[in-house]
This record gives sequence, structure tokens and C-alpha cells, in this order.
Amino acid sequence: MKKVFHATLLAASLSLVAMQPANADITIGVDLSLTGPASGLGIPVNTNFALWPDNIAGEKIKFITLDDGSDPAKAQKNAQRLISEDHVDVIIGSSTTTPAIAMGEVAQTGKTLQLAISPAEFPPGKGTWTFDLPQSYDVMAGGIIDHMKKHGVKTFAFIGYSDAYGENWLKALTKLANAAGIKITAAERYARADTSVTAQALKAISTHPDAILIVASGSGAAMPHTTVVDRGFKGKIYQTHSAASQDLIRLGGKAVEGSFIVAGLGVLPEGLPDSHPSKKLAVDFVNAYEKKFGPGSRNQFAANGYDSYLVLSHIVPVALKRAKPGTQEFRTALKDVLETYGSIPVTNGVLNYTKTDHLGFGSNAQMMLTVKNGKFVAAD
Repeated sequence: MKKVFHATLLAASLSLVAMQPANADITIGVDLSLTGPASGLGIPVNTNFALWPDNIAGEKIKFITLDDGSDPAKAQKNAQRLISEDHVDVIIGSSTTTPAIAMGEVAQTGKTLQLAISPAEFPPGKGTWTFDLPQSYDVMAGGIIDHMKKHGVKTFAFIGYSDAYGENWLKALTKLANAAGIKITAAERYARADTSVTAQALKAISTHPDAILIVASGSGAAMPHTTVVDRGFKGKIYQTHSAASQDLIRLGGKAVEGSFIVAGLGVLPEGLPDSHPSKKLAVDFVNAYEKKFGPGSRNQFAANGYDSYLVLSHIVPVALKRAKPGTQEFRTALKDVLETYGSIPVTNGVLNYTKTDHLGFGSNAQMMLTVKNGKFVAAD
């Protein structure tokens, strides 16, 4: 009788839990690299949340923020906690590619929408709940290759990270460079934590390229750049959008003058034509961000983070018509709506996700910058 009583009580308790209304708050799980070698990316993303309103479509927003320490294994554990313990409606992160990919595996298993702040590309059938907010490798590599073609660059050497970010860049560049008749003379790699790339720089320079492309991020992008210049390279030097921050100029000094950086639109939206669909959004964001954090504080990564709000502001009202926050039905609705919504203008371009395209951006989501007198300016 005692066991029957306990079983009956447990069943009644579960029934009461099931009858509880779903939590009306939209719970957003955030995982960023706030410490470790990639903290220069995560910290500015974290600042963007100060510009969010306190609700979306009338539903209050609740943030749960975790630090992955730039470690993919930690990012994976954080994502598991956010989904299985905190029951978040959406996860944002990570700010670094390899951790973002690790989170994507958990997001797919946990059927929770992930808005990746760094490029996270997956093999077919993987990462099906992950949508990228930064531009794809093909979009940004296309901007560099087009600039090289216009300026007579026939050969370039690659110096980049030995992780997923570096390898995906090299893959995209190789495809586009071959199609454009541009030769890659060397592909030198190094770890994010390395404090010297002298050997890689010397090997790259020894192939006598017209240009060198550095694939690094945040403050870490300055060290290989200054090394190449210090070793006497006189050709063009290119950097990727993960280097498009004031850290490159602050740490690189005169060495980065005249270099070229392919960037998202949020770094210099004033350089866009008035007809660009993202110009007003991007200018408004930059003005609000610099009003709060000071002149010159604008940042590619903060803009990527703010774009997650712009995306949610479009899809949440539609998803709310189908289900309440805190339920699997709501999480599924967010994904379904995002795959069928159509064009969503954000600070870095116009996103148009589909069931088969979770990258979203087209070629108008990038611009080429150069450094002049210690400032980013439009290159052309």
C-alpha cells in the first residue's frame, strides 16, 4: 500500500507540473569567450546586450551568460547546461569559431535555436539548429579576392590559425583564388596561443608573393602583421573581418598603416551608400554604442551580437502565435520561422535564411577597409 501511495503521489505531482503554464519570459542562454586567448572577441559581444530593450514583443527577456574560456569543451558543457538545466529558448554564441561549432552539436541534439556569433559551418546534416550571424567565409573571402583582382595581385601567401577558423578561410580562399587565376604561394599555420610566427613569416616572404593574407582575430591579429612588416615585406597585407577592431590599430601601430581589412558593415557604416538597406540600422547602432561606450568603441563583434536581437525581434512575434516561451513548441517555432521568414535587414547586411542555407548573407554584407592615419577608412 505504501508503494502504491507513493506512486500515486508522484503521478499527481507530475500532473500538477504539466498543468503549470509555460514561463512567459524569453530565456536567452549566452556563451562567449570572456576569458582566454579569444576574450578580445567575446567581451565586446557581451557589451552589446546593454543596448537591448527589456522585452521582445511584450515578453520580458532573461539572460543567462556563461564563459567558455575560449575552450570548445567548456562551450559544449555550457550549451548542455543552458539547454538541459536552464531550459533556454535560444542560445547565442560562441564568439569563437571552434567553440561555436561545439555548441552547434549540442543545439541540434537539444533542438534549441543557436545564433552563432562567429562563423560556424558544418558538414551536411550537422548544425541544423545553428544559424550564423557573421558573414560566411565565401562572402568575406570573395571580397578579398575581388579586391586583389582589381589591384593586380597575382599571388599571395597565407598565414593563419591552425584551427577551424583558419582552415575554413583557406578552403574558401583556395576555391575562389583558383577561379580568379590567383596563386597561393604558401599556407603557413600557427596556434592561437603562439607568441611568435617568425618562422611562418619568413617562409611566406621567401615565396615572393604580391600580398600576404593574415587569418587571425582580435588583438591576436596584430602580432603576425607586425612580424611580416618587421621582416621586410613590402607588398600588400590583408586581414579578415575578425581583425576589424581597434586592437589591430592600437597594437599594430604604423605597421598596419595601408593594410586592407575585409569587414562587416558595422565597422564603418558611414562609408555605405545611402541606398544600402543596412546603412540606417548600422549607423544607428554605432551611434548608440559609441554614446554608451565612448567614441571609437564601435566593434564588428558587438554588431554581430546586436544582430541577434534584430533577428529575434522579427521572428519572436511570429513564433508567439504558435507557442509560449519555455516550451519545445516555441523553440521549434523559432527555427521554423527563421527558415521561412525571408529578408531580415541587420547591421551587417540582409539575412535570408532557408532550410538549406543557415549562412544567410550575400555579397553586399562586406566592405573593404584600409588603415589611414590610425583610423579605418573605406578602401575604395
